[in-house]
Amino acid sequence: MKITVFTPTYNRGYIIENLYRSLQRQLFTDFEWLVVDDGSSDNTEDLFEIWSKENNNFQIRYYKKGNGGKHRAINYALDKARGELFFTVDSDDYLTDDALYKVDKWEKSLDRSKKFAGIVANIGNDKDKTINNFFKEENLDLDLLQRYDYTENGKKVLDGERAYIFYTDIHRKYKYPEFEGEKFMTEAVVWNRMAHDGYLVRYYNDIIWIFEYLDDGLTKAGNKLFLDNPKGYSLWLKEKTKFQTDSKKELWKLYYILYCEFYKRYTIKEISEYIQISKFKVRVLSLLRKIKSKIG
Repeated sequence: MKITVFTPTYNRGYIIENLYRSLQRQLFTDFEWLVVDDGSSDNTEDLFEIWSKENNNFQIRYYKKGNGGKHRAINYALDKARGELFFTVDSDDYLTDDALYKVDKWEKSLDRSKKFAGIVANIGNDKDKTINNFFKEENLDLDLLQRYDYTENGKKVLDGERAYIFYTDIHRKYKYPEFEGEKFMTEAVVWNRMAHDGYLVRYYNDIIWIFEYLDDGLTKAGNKLFLDNPKGYSLWLKEKTKFQTDSKKELWKLYYILYCEFYKRYTIKEISEYIQISKFKVRVLSLLRKIKSKIG
């Protein structure tokens, strides 16, 4: 099987049918739809009981588990996936009719002599309008750490969310750390680790994913989501800083930023645990903040 379209979902019974119907319209059909229900209490399970009996030209595999967050659902799905490629598509969005056809075509064009982890494409409000910036070339071969700084004519080009498709066997080597009590971790943790180990992705300008930011979505939860999950948040920023600069000065700047975000919510002991530095260093950061606030 070529592609596993993976969808983590939680109480999205009111909208996930849009994705289902878009999969029925796909021009390319060598794929499965693997769905991990993260403990929904709505009618999601009932929908999949109906859809799994319909005459589709792709297999639907539905699993329900306790609520643990998207990153745990991805880890779970990677163990179940049968496709060569692993394409995570959110349950409130849907695909263009030619999305999987393009993914298959693009994958076949990758240079086998290079270390590719996968493909990245644009998402849009519709098939003709994207929130992403376009780059000049037909495609770009970069690692996913380079996306933070890549510019054309002095402007950052690779900002915003995009559609990420990875080789399943590679993604399985890069599962998400799971911290007790935390239900969110940015996917960038894994992307940055792949990049640090030398893996490339190929970027395309084409829109293959249609999105809508919902009030109950992760994107709209914003910074609060990071602060509610401090271990995962700290891990992401610490690794990103180390991979990009490996500078002690930059690490201390990061520790200070994290402390300023955490100190009103967490104790010194907790901050020490989350950032993985000594309580003495946290007290130094506390003193620095007090001095800076007095200076003005």
